[in-house]
Amino acid sequence: MTLRASYSYFLRNEALAPNQALEVRDKFSGEVATRVALADRATVERAIGLAHDAAPAMRALAGFDRQAILEHCVARFKERAEELALVLAIEVGKPIKDARGEVARLVDTFKLAAEESVRIDGEILPLDRTARGKGYTGFVKRVPIGPIAAITPFNFPLNLGAHKVAPAIAIGCPFVWKPASATPVSALLVGEILAETQLPRGAFSILPCRAADAEPLIVDERIKLVSFTGSPEVGWELKRKAGKKRVSLELGGNAACIVCADADLDDAVERIVFGAFYQSGQSCVSVQRILVEAPVLDALRAKLVARTRELVSGDPTDERTFVGPLITEADAVRLEAWIASARRRGAKLLCGGERRGALLDATLLEGVPHDEPLCAAEAFGPIAVLEPFATFDDALRLANASRFGLQAGVFTRDLERAHRAWDELEVGGVIVNDVPSWRADAMPYGGVKDSGFGREGVRYALEEMSEPRLMVVRRASRR
Repeated sequence: MTLRASYSYFLRNEALAPNQALEVRDKFSGEVATRVALADRATVERAIGLAHDAAPAMRALAGFDRQAILEHCVARFKERAEELALVLAIEVGKPIKDARGEVARLVDTFKLAAEESVRIDGEILPLDRTARGKGYTGFVKRVPIGPIAAITPFNFPLNLGAHKVAPAIAIGCPFVWKPASATPVSALLVGEILAETQLPRGAFSILPCRAADAEPLIVDERIKLVSFTGSPEVGWELKRKAGKKRVSLELGGNAACIVCADADLDDAVERIVFGAFYQSGQSCVSVQRILVEAPVLDALRAKLVARTRELVSGDPTDERTFVGPLITEADAVRLEAWIASARRRGAKLLCGGERRGALLDATLLEGVPHDEPLCAAEAFGPIAVLEPFATFDDALRLANASRFGLQAGVFTRDLERAHRAWDELEVGGVIVNDVPSWRADAMPYGGVKDSGFGREGVRYALEEMSEPRLMVVRRASRR
């Protein structure tokens, strides 16, 4: 498959192509794969005004109407699934098996949103819990907050977008979606399908644009929520500029995975290799730090190295490929430099480390100093580091010794250790007997510390995109 020569952006639910200014490259070959219409600041501002004007019509949509829109998307995503997957392989460099998995999650997320759109429950509050409330009853319903801005990164352009726009449709919020400039095509295919629905005019715009031209999405008071997934540096600056509006931030991590001596090592190895290297490690919950209980370190190391060496790097459209290119060659060069820095300070390279253009082989290291970027920063590539621990207290301390806190994994058969991890790990989620990379689209997902705040996962995103509205009824006294 090749991409079309050009793609339109979407403004007021309509495909428009005033230019072909944005080049999108095939991340494996480096060649220009297509060109995309690029929005300017005035277009972004117009989209915000259109979303603001569409808010009453979106709010007035009945639950079954919102459900029908989302179900239409589910059906059409399934029909175009292979096209969507191949687009991901080209514009992201995502191995085709991972790409198909992301399309499946796109479908799941819209399906979950369709289910939630007709069960947005309220609450009845008896207020006579004190004498003051005698004769009064409270009723609470959730109402959409209004237009939202969805700003998404390159690594999961379909699924991370779905976690913003599908809940917005389910609750009745218009939206303006800014996809990553490196990977806009998949978002625009979603726009083609949304344009087939009965969404009110102006309810959605999907606008690839330069970062400077996206500023109105952050500062314009007509936007009521900015939902951002990306780097901490950009996210915290965005929050500073956002003023009174709500902000939801998912800012990445350097996830730890704890392997206890009682774990099933063969199972742990399979899951860790997947969690560290799937999608070439370009996941904010990729396994980056592997903490291993000392008695099983040698055995786990040998198994991990052997399994990692089996992984195939190369063309993401090849069914055999497990590790594809990084989003840019510069990212591969950066990681190559991080590996060299760690080795100069005594780290041992166990396997991998070879770079060919934007391709970096799956890499394992041991003995990396804690202040080296491979431990302290987010690698966002196919690299993981091993470190032994003596006691479970040590493991928890090491896992928490990070400015990030998105998710963590713990392999153990000990229920007490599992509960201690849940109690003490400073993260948004603890995954027991699996890797931190695991995510189901219905669960609350988000982090603490420099990993951000707010939660995605459809039902939890609905809460972020709505607010409770109270009505109190007083019964007149009877004489």
